[in-house]
Amino acid sequence: HEQVESLYPCPGWVELDPEVLWSQFVGVIKEAVQGAGLHMRQIAGLGISTQRGTFITWHKRTGKPFHNFISWQDLRSAELVNSWNKSLLLKVIHVIFTVLHFLTGNDRYLAPSFLTFSTQQTSMKLSWVFKNIRQAEEAAKKNNCCFGTVDTWLLYRLTKGSVYATDYSNASATGIFEPFTKCWNPALCNLLSIPMSVYPPVKDTSFNFGSTDSEIFGVPIPIMAVVADQQSAMFGECCFHPGDVKLTMGTGGFWNVNTGEHLFASRRGLYPLIGWKIGEEVVYLTEGCMSDIGTAIKWAQDINLFTNVDETAKMARSIVDSQGVCFVPSFQVSVNDPYLCASFMGLKPSTTRNHLVRAILESVAFRNKQLYDIIVKKVRIPLQTIRADGGVSNNSFVMQMTSDLINKKIEKPANADMSSLGAAFLAGLASGFWTDKEQLKKLRRIEVVFEPQKNSEEYRPAMDTWLQAMKRSLHW
Repeated sequence: HEQVESLYPCPGWVELDPEVLWSQFVGVIKEAVQGAGLHMRQIAGLGISTQRGTFITWHKRTGKPFHNFISWQDLRSAELVNSWNKSLLLKVIHVIFTVLHFLTGNDRYLAPSFLTFSTQQTSMKLSWVFKNIRQAEEAAKKNNCCFGTVDTWLLYRLTKGSVYATDYSNASATGIFEPFTKCWNPALCNLLSIPMSVYPPVKDTSFNFGSTDSEIFGVPIPIMAVVADQQSAMFGECCFHPGDVKLTMGTGGFWNVNTGEHLFASRRGLYPLIGWKIGEEVVYLTEGCMSDIGTAIKWAQDINLFTNVDETAKMARSIVDSQGVCFVPSFQVSVNDPYLCASFMGLKPSTTRNHLVRAILESVAFRNKQLYDIIVKKVRIPLQTIRADGGVSNNSFVMQMTSDLINKKIEKPANADMSSLGAAFLAGLASGFWTDKEQLKKLRRIEVVFEPQKNSEEYRPAMDTWLQAMKRSLHW
C-alpha cells in the first residue's frame, strides 16, 4: 500500500504526478498478485477504490493531461471561494431557495438555501482550471476535454482509452453531481462557467466496466467495481443498514451514516452522498469530514517529535494532560475558513514532546466529538453500530478518548484498511464470487471494542481551551 508522493509547486497547491500514480497503481497490483503466489490468469475481477476529490483534465483525442492531478487538499481556489462566498449573487440564491423551501417543503431546495463553497470541493478547483489553463478551456470549447477523478483516469488508462466512466459514489463526492436527480448539476456548472461536455457517464458501483488491456497485465482482467474510498470503507465495514456509522481516520477524518433510501439535504458541516448503487438498490449516506488527521501525525514524525507512530499512544498516556497545550490543524468543520492556520498554542518552558504529541492526538478526538454532535443533532435516524478504520484507528489513545467523549462503543476491525476490502467485496458481488451481503457479514473480524471509561464532562475544560485556540487561528 504505497503512498503517491504529493507535489507542492506553489504555496497551498497540492498535486500528484499522473504518470507516477499510474505506474505505482500497476506496480502495486502486480506485487499483490505475485506476493499472494497467484498468476494474473487466476484473477476473476478487479475492484478499484480511490481518493475522491482529486481530479485531472485531459485531451479526449490524445489522452494528454492538461495539468497534474489537483489534490482534494489543494488550496489554489481559496481566493475564488472567498469572493464567491461574499458575493451578492450567492446571497440572492440563498433568498430564492429559502423561499422555495418554505413554500414547497421540498428538501431539494434546502442545500442551495445555504450553499457556501469550500476549497475542498472539486467544483471550485475545476472552475479555476477553466479560468487559468487555456489549453483545457480551448479543448472544452471543441468538446475535446475530459474531466475525471482518479477512478476515471485509471479506468481510461487500464482500457487504453476505450472506457470513459465513473460511478455514482465518486460522482456524488465531487459536489457537482446532484444526488437528488442523479445527474451532473447544470445550474451549478453554469454558475461557475464549467462546460457540461467535460463529464464522464455515471455507472453502477458494482458493475462490469470492461476489461483491462491485455498488454498491461499479460491477460485481460474484468474491472468489476469502481468506488470512492469512504463509501468503499463503509461497504467493507458492512454498514449496510440505516443508522450504521463508520468513522475513518486516515489522511483525513470521515464520519459516514447510512441513511438508507432517504437522502438528507446538506446541513452545515454535513452533506449527502450516494454510498453505492447496485442494480436497483441505491444507498445514501450523510458525511461529515475533517482534513489533516494522518497528515498532522506524519508531519509530527517528519519533524522528529517521535520516531515510530506506534509509540504516540504511550507518549500521550505518560502524562496526565497536555498542560494546556492545544494543537489546531488547518481543517474546516464548524467554520468555512480556507485561511485557518495550523498552530500550537499554550507552549511553556515545561512543554515536552509528550505534551505536543498528546495535544495532536487530543485534537483528533475533539474533532470527532464535534462532528458526532452535529450528526446526532441533524440526522433524523437512530444511530446503530459505530465502526472505525483507517491508520489512525490503530491508535488506542485516540480511540479510547473518542469513545469517552461520545459515550458510545466503537468497534475496530482486525484489518484497518477497509477501502480496499470494500472494493473487493463489491467486485466479488459483481463477478458472482459472493451472492449476497449476508455472506460478507460473516467475513467481518472485530479486533477490539472500545467502551466509554470516563465521563465526557471530565474533558470539558480541555475541550473548551481547545475551542478557544481554534477561534484564535481563524482568518490567518
